[in-house]
Parts: sequence; C-alpha cells; structure tokens
Amino acid sequence: MAREIDVDELVLLREQGHPIIDVREPDEYAAAHVPGVRLIPLATVPDEADSLPRDETVYVICHSGARSLRAADYLLSVGVDAVSVAGGTSAWVQRGLDVERGSAA
Repeated sequence: MAREIDVDELVLLREQGHPIIDVREPDEYAAAHVPGVRLIPLATVPDEADSLPRDETVYVICHSGARSLRAADYLLSVGVDAVSVAGGTSAWVQRGLDVERGSAA
C-alpha cells in the first residue's frame, strides 16, 4: 500500500521541485489545480508510467485522495516510488493555497 502525505508536506516538496502528477479528469484539473503539476488522468496512468522518473519519488494528487492512492499503488507495482496526497486538491484549496486554472498545455 502506498504511503500518504498531507498538503502541508506537499507545499515543501513542491517548492523543492519534486515531481507531482494530478490524476483527475481534464475538466477537474482545469477548474483548479496545484501550480506546476502534470495532468495524467487515472485511466492513462498505465500508459504514462514509463514517462515518470524512477530515481526520485513522484507525488500523486487527485480531488480527495482516493484516486491518487489507487494510482500510487499501481505505480509502486511497476517500479515508480509513488506517494499519495491525502485530502488532495480539495484540502489544498481549503487551506487557501495558490491554484492555477485552465487546461494542460
């Protein structure tokens, strides 16, 4: 089972430049997302796993933490050190942290 961190920990990790992926759907991502995160919808995680680094931890976020935990579990099974963000983007927004809006490039 994947490890979990909270959004307070993610703030520091993001500032340090660690990779973060958002596994929500494109419309959810466009509504509000953590600045600088890469969108990889949950259904496409298996196809995109090879593009993720194997030499550092990848942090996975969704809306509340359920999808990110599933994605992190899958990524662990294929050799990616993945950690889920408990509370997800919902917790990030509730804390009043900065968000970006709009779709992925």
